[in-house]
Amino acid sequence: MDKLIAKDLLSIGAVFFRPNEPFTWASGIKSPVYCDNRLTLTAPKVRNDVETSLAKVVKENYPEAEVLMGTSTAGIAHAAITAHLLDMPMGYVRSGNKDHGRQNRIEGKLEKGQKVVVIEDLISTGGSVIDVVDALREAGADVLGVASIFTYGMQKGIDRLADANVKNISLTNFDCIAEVAAQEGYIEKEDIERLIKFRNNPSDESWIGK
Repeated sequence: MDKLIAKDLLSIGAVFFRPNEPFTWASGIKSPVYCDNRLTLTAPKVRNDVETSLAKVVKENYPEAEVLMGTSTAGIAHAAITAHLLDMPMGYVRSGNKDHGRQNRIEGKLEKGQKVVVIEDLISTGGSVIDVVDALREAGADVLGVASIFTYGMQKGIDRLADANVKNISLTNFDCIAEVAAQEGYIEKEDIERLIKFRNNPSDESWIGK
């Protein structure tokens, strides 16, 4: 599954490697990779692979799940489609409370004690998805874990998830996509070492121009 999803994401440019002309993140960090999993929604075959794989992850790893909750905004569509495939209820969690109406942060019906799986598109340092899990726990949900499309596997993210007692299962990961990208000719094989060096320490720019 991880290689299938890796090929899919690369084929539509949802994950795009550019080690010789790095992108600049909002934080100022130089990155050899650009990731936009929203592109999967406009590619029917890839979308089908992603959503059926997410459904499989939920069914196999969280068999007790009663509700799917998407992260706002990128996880909402994926949660909706996956919930449809599994015939389950879904909702989503805003980044903050609305400033009007009922001022909800959690949209959709959620009963205290319900077993929830969070659907996320991308995990890097883990901060945003942990924030969503915290909001659900505060509302009384029993959060079983997270199902995500892609994870960088950054140590900071791994540590944060562990400290917050949050389980995550991703369809594919940075190492797998880098390997497939080299096999498929998107990058040179020798670029893999540079990419992994970035993944291990994003603030260290010594991989640039190698």
